[in-house]
Amino acid sequence: MAENEWKAPARVVLLSGGNPQIPKGYGQAPIDAYIAAAPGWKSPLVRRIDQLVTCTVPGVRKAVKWNSPLYGVEQDHYFLGYHCFDKYLKVTFMQGASLSPQPPGPSKQKAVRYLDIFENDELDEAQFTDWVVQASRLPGEKM
Repeated sequence: MAENEWKAPARVVLLSGGNPQIPKGYGQAPIDAYIAAAPGWKSPLVRRIDQLVTCTVPGVRKAVKWNSPLYGVEQDHYFLGYHCFDKYLKVTFMQGASLSPQPPGPSKQKAVRYLDIFENDELDEAQFTDWVVQASRLPGEKM
């Protein structure tokens, strides 16, 4: 699917955990639809995350798959994604175990690490940006 073929849904439904249901698509348009549909305090947070990743990784490739925004350097290989839950945003670093320091959230998958951000948390933009730089230099997860 080419970036310009993606069509925004007429109405976005929030799934049971609070994540926007966005059709699969590539480029900025599906990311923008996700940002607009993210509930409450999560919308400005995911907008800021998108800005930080975009500024940090020139030419970053973007997609929404499985109702989650994904960011990568190569087509269909992603180093970062996120997903809204009722009480927090879960940021996934696909090769997070290789980052230094590692993001704090462990995973059942050996390489993956998470950063859970709750409503009253402050995003440490310097640390986040450093993780993005490191993650973008590692092989992305094929998805």
